[in-house]
Amino acid sequence: MDGWSQQIDIYCERMGPTFWAEPVNALTNAAFLIAAALVFASLRRDGRLEAGTGLLLVLLTTIGIGSFLFHTVATRWAALADVLPIMLFILAYLALTLRRGFHLNWVWAGGLTLAFLPASMGFEAGVERLLGDALGGSSGYLPALAALVIAGGWLLARGVSAGRWLLVAAGVFVASITLRTLDQPLCGATPFGTHFMWHVLNAIVLGLLIWALARMPGAPRKAA
Repeated sequence: MDGWSQQIDIYCERMGPTFWAEPVNALTNAAFLIAAALVFASLRRDGRLEAGTGLLLVLLTTIGIGSFLFHTVATRWAALADVLPIMLFILAYLALTLRRGFHLNWVWAGGLTLAFLPASMGFEAGVERLLGDALGGSSGYLPALAALVIAGGWLLARGVSAGRWLLVAAGVFVASITLRTLDQPLCGATPFGTHFMWHVLNAIVLGLLIWALARMPGAPRKAA
């Protein structure tokens, strides 16, 4: 079998190789599409829909599609379709926040964003060396959580109300990571695991983040 077509079985709900072997995990990816639609409607109504928020909405939609593919066909190529949009969303959101919330020019915002990638990979490797697989593969999301808390706290301290929503999103993200981590440990006690709540809560997190970004002082806004 070609390596990219090799099936991956890492979630509690998956009980076989068929397309609908993870129905709850697969169908809850609709939460990402719903979040994208709701935020799109809100931003368009308020005149806040522009290139940056539009890009993030496209990535949010792609996250839902990629995750659906991974929880249905469950192959290595589908895993890439799952994680790549998430990584692109994190990087795009960081760059836009540094530009709009922190008023950095694009050189600094881009440079710090590029530096975040190897730094987060090094942090993930360190956590895994220390804790092994105790976090169930969730350690890779801890740098994004840390960046969210730091950015939200800094903006709030400067009187930027969007910082409060970043911290709210960070709190939901903590719950989301926790439920992702508990999927396998609680597998014997739950009929289909807890990973599906990772989708539902993350849809809320990403929707909140886009909504908050559109309300940062440096965000462009169409004239009424």
